[in-house]
Amino acid sequence: MDELPPELLVNILTRLNDSESLARCRVASKTLNSLSRQVRTVNLICTLSRFLKSRSIAVTPFKAIFKSLIENCCNIRSISIGVDKALRGMSFDDLNEDDAKDLYLTDVEFAQEWLPRVGEDLEMLSISDFWIQSCWRKSDILALISSNCSKLVKLEVKNAWLSVVGLTQMPSLRHLTLEFIRLDDENLEKVNDCFPFLQVLNLIGVGGLKEPRIHFLHLNSCHWTLSNAPLSLAIVAPNLLELRLKCKKPKSLLLETPKLVKFHFSIEDTEGVSFGEFQDLNSLELISPDIYRLIRNTHFGNKIRMLAVDLVKSIEESEKQKLGLGTLLKAFPGIISLSLSPRTWSDIETHFQSEGLIHMKGSDSLKLITACVQSSDHTEVHQTVSFIKSILNNYRGLTNMRLMIHQDKDPSVRTNLISACMMSNPRVRWKWGTWAEGGEDMWFSDSA
Repeated sequence: MDELPPELLVNILTRLNDSESLARCRVASKTLNSLSRQVRTVNLICTLSRFLKSRSIAVTPFKAIFKSLIENCCNIRSISIGVDKALRGMSFDDLNEDDAKDLYLTDVEFAQEWLPRVGEDLEMLSISDFWIQSCWRKSDILALISSNCSKLVKLEVKNAWLSVVGLTQMPSLRHLTLEFIRLDDENLEKVNDCFPFLQVLNLIGVGGLKEPRIHFLHLNSCHWTLSNAPLSLAIVAPNLLELRLKCKKPKSLLLETPKLVKFHFSIEDTEGVSFGEFQDLNSLELISPDIYRLIRNTHFGNKIRMLAVDLVKSIEESEKQKLGLGTLLKAFPGIISLSLSPRTWSDIETHFQSEGLIHMKGSDSLKLITACVQSSDHTEVHQTVSFIKSILNNYRGLTNMRLMIHQDKDPSVRTNLISACMMSNPRVRWKWGTWAEGGEDMWFSDSA
């Protein structure tokens, strides 16, 4: 080991996923101990096994190990400290003491012991707290970070209660993730003011919001998952390119994102939705129990080429009848690729069985359909084959069909469906697979 070039050894040490392994390397070799100080990354995660052992006085506390790692490294650029996901299932009854703070990682007193030492050079900081210890303690760590980390580019904080008191501007920050956070910033005013050049924003399960408004001039990617609490929400981002937005029943939803290219949108109640003009929207995924009303009342632009639709739960039969394939293709006449969830395919096929080909107009743009099929017996196979044949006859440009059959269906039904489709439509390139609720889709054949 000592014969290897120092630069190579430092590179090897840098690639270690866990800084605990780095600590063991220090003990194993004087050379490694010396070179480890050149490592610019600290990554320490408290696993469930470590947590269970930590109650013993013979075990070095997790925070002490972390501070030792910080003290033995110079010019640290990246820090990641957190608790493993396996600890999420623990309850307050699992703690020995009600006021335990051994894994309260957004504790300002703890952060003051190490952050000022490394903050000047720090470019990435990730803290994943222990919710049982952090949820009832408000932390001012954002203020401490903003006053010590002037070069910080990426910040992630998870599982904590955060105050924005004392938070100052961080013009270098480009990437912010807040996940499972209680945030004392009802309308996100402080977040907007203090991160003016943000390019990537992820707000996942952030509570404490009332009428949140995202307003960033330089933002190009946003992932926002909300509860049903906010009465209204707005996103004003003139340069936003990609948006994943999941909300429940806001009374008002405003989007001013004219340059949006990719949009993943999940909503339960579509009333109150208001969008500005989408000039360049190319890829759209809609998840809602009321797709018909959503596409009827909302103009998504005329440049969409890839469309995915998911009806997440049953709606009234009268609404089901309205959602035919023709309805979708009339709303999105230029799409090339169409993906349909199991329930969406079922509803569209039901519409076909009762209404026939009404409103289905031919289109040369549609090239590919990907769908999950639910045929459960040979009678339904005949109906599905008839439906597919009608689609292919009406959309002559459609040359690729990717169909997934539920993995629990009778194998003979599956074989019958595959054989009937391929024999009656030889010009089409078929791809077959299986799907299951909560599982991964699996492809098993691809025919030219």
